[in-house]
Amino acid sequence: MNLANCPRCGKVFVMNFKGVCAACLKDIENEYEACVKYLRDNKGAHMQELSDETGVSVKQITTFIREGRISTASAPNLSYGCEVCGTFIHEGNICESCRAKLTGDLREAAKEQPKAQKNTSSGAYKAVDRFRND
Repeated sequence: MNLANCPRCGKVFVMNFKGVCAACLKDIENEYEACVKYLRDNKGAHMQELSDETGVSVKQITTFIREGRISTASAPNLSYGCEVCGTFIHEGNICESCRAKLTGDLREAAKEQPKAQKNTSSGAYKAVDRFRND
C-alpha cells in the first residue's frame, strides 16, 4: 500500500491515480461543477472573471482546460499562458511559435548527433552491423 501526502491539503492518503486524497478529489469535482455552471450562464467569461466568481484558482481552471474537461470552443475568451513565453493560448502547453522553435532546435540537434556519435564506442564489446557498408 503506497501512502503519500496530499499535495492540496497535506493529509496522508492511500495513493490513487489522481494523486490527491478523496476529500480533495470531491472538492475538485465541486470546483469543476461550479465552473461549468458559471460558463453555461456566461459564455463570454474571461479566465479571471471565472476564477473570481466561482472561487476556483486560475491554475485549477487551466488544469480543467488541459484535461479537456472545459472546452475553449464553447468559451472562446478562456485562455492561459504558454509555458515558455507566456503568450495566451487556448490549447496545449506551448504556443505555435515556441513549438516551431522547439521543432527547429530538435532538427538541428538531430543533424549534429550522428557526427558526434560516430566511432565513440570504447567498450569491451562492439556491435557490428553486417548490412552496413563502411
